[in-house]
Amino acid sequence: MVKHQPLQVYERQLCLSCLTGIYGCRWKRYQRSHDDTTKWEFLWSLILFFTFSLLLVWFYFWWEAHNDYNEFNWFLYNRSGEWIDGTVPILATTAAGFTYIAFLMILALCHIAVGQQLNLHWLHKIGVSTALLTTAIGFISVNQTWGEEWAVIPISLQATGPFLHLGALVAVTALAWLVAGQVARAEKTRFLLILYLCCVLPPSPGVLLGLYMAPLSITSPCIMDHANLTPRPDVIGHQGAPMLAPENTILSFQRALQMNVSGLEADVAISLDGVPFLMRDRTLRRTTDVGKVFPARQLDDASSFNWTDLHSLNAGQWFLKDDPFWTVQSMAQREVMLVGNQSVCSLEQLLRLATLHNHTVVFSLRRPPHGHPCYHSWINDTLEVIRQSGIPQHLVMWTPDWDRGQVRQVAPGLQQTSVEKLPPQVLHQQGISRLLLRYSQASPYDIREFSRSNVSVTLYTVNEPWLFSVLWCSGVSSVSSEAPNILRKVPYPIWLISPDEYCLIWVAADLISFTVVIGIFVFQKWRLSGMHSYNPEQIMLSAAVRRSSRDLNIMKEKLIFSGKEGPHREESCTACVYCIVCLFLWLCPSTLKWLPLLFSSPYLFTTDLMTLDR
Repeated sequence: MVKHQPLQVYERQLCLSCLTGIYGCRWKRYQRSHDDTTKWEFLWSLILFFTFSLLLVWFYFWWEAHNDYNEFNWFLYNRSGEWIDGTVPILATTAAGFTYIAFLMILALCHIAVGQQLNLHWLHKIGVSTALLTTAIGFISVNQTWGEEWAVIPISLQATGPFLHLGALVAVTALAWLVAGQVARAEKTRFLLILYLCCVLPPSPGVLLGLYMAPLSITSPCIMDHANLTPRPDVIGHQGAPMLAPENTILSFQRALQMNVSGLEADVAISLDGVPFLMRDRTLRRTTDVGKVFPARQLDDASSFNWTDLHSLNAGQWFLKDDPFWTVQSMAQREVMLVGNQSVCSLEQLLRLATLHNHTVVFSLRRPPHGHPCYHSWINDTLEVIRQSGIPQHLVMWTPDWDRGQVRQVAPGLQQTSVEKLPPQVLHQQGISRLLLRYSQASPYDIREFSRSNVSVTLYTVNEPWLFSVLWCSGVSSVSSEAPNILRKVPYPIWLISPDEYCLIWVAADLISFTVVIGIFVFQKWRLSGMHSYNPEQIMLSAAVRRSSRDLNIMKEKLIFSGKEGPHREESCTACVYCIVCLFLWLCPSTLKWLPLLFSSPYLFTTDLMTLDR
């Protein structure tokens, strides 16, 4: 007679159920499997990893492109005709997609940690495919419409490279726990899986070696001796202080002067009656109320208006309405009234303000369209305004390339400035002593070369402290900024370290990581060394031995449970701890001094119902 007797009751494995349930909708115990992952699911794991890597680069790009958000919005305005903050939906979707894909990556790693078969649910496969497709479209769109912005990545790596290296070192060292556990549990039937883990997933010897030697390829101007640091670059207010007041208005330039800028920069156009005035756009739609005052002419070129009509327009209400820099809410009521009453500013007004404070003025001059009365005399009209304003000529940086020879004869004291990157010899031949370039057009080497040739370099538009610090360490003499109120708070580079100090940190971090990785492998091997000693075939019950039924059952439970289900219970708890550590490293990447120590808990859960044939 065969009698079936339960040796143990079920207890819910909550952590493992959540792990497999969220990833593959396998909430029940019978749905889980320790078999090797199928080739199809292995392919989806690679797609998931590739999507995560792509989103990581995309997220990093937009994080560092914060310096040029206003430039991006202005570009969208020129294409659509409407002013919108296009960065908000991009940042929102990027953050949501990256969070989702990173969470799936953590779940996949936890599956590997507990030896569960990877089986991504079809809804997640749709989500991963959607994230991959939209990110690829985003890369293509940025490359075709805003391709010059990709230069921000290598520049930002000069500021973040050493810290990203240390963060990657911490992450790879933490992943050693996962790989070491798989190696320690290796069986002949899992040889291919272990080979995959050791060759593809960090920390494999090749990945570790490359990571340990990565600082050899990291170059940053901020890794230098403190004694070689040049004086703080001068800050020129680009369009004044457009974060605090409407761009190219008297109030904006006054706010810039309060931020201790050394110069003022503006965009200049010529009115119908020959008056140079400040305006960045081709039309007046964005920065004035021309749609209310002259609704039939709101799409006309700004140069087609005479100065009387231009001066009658309001140039401040748009700032309160659009709030392009999210600063209006922090303004006092009196400040709001001042902003709302601004009008279009003339070049002469700007020059007189600069003369009063003895500050440099740099402006970009736009030629009027064909048929304009000043189409041929625009240079002379501008020079006449400079003469009438009474500003010393050495305070004016002249940027137009048109008729430079004539300009030098009429006003020899002007600082001839080129907006085109030319060799120092050519600049000297043309009598040019200054350069005005985008920050991505001049490398630290170029800046040093121009400095040796007595050519002063001004880079625009620099709004972020990290970029200001990198350019400061590069030796640039001045920068043009839309955020002088922010750069005012940067009296010293954000970080500056000598080569010897960086070398010491590099070697110490590598040695600590290597020691921890070796220790993890040794500990995992020791911890799991006894788990293969139990063999179910050794559990033989002798009928000749007289034992009580209760004692016999306890003995069988101990043998079977300790040899067969113990590792799975421990793996489940290890997965929980590993998941927490991954989330911590993901949410707190700046925590570089903390080294994760993962220890598994005692066996918490029991096995399925067992039957015994007596």
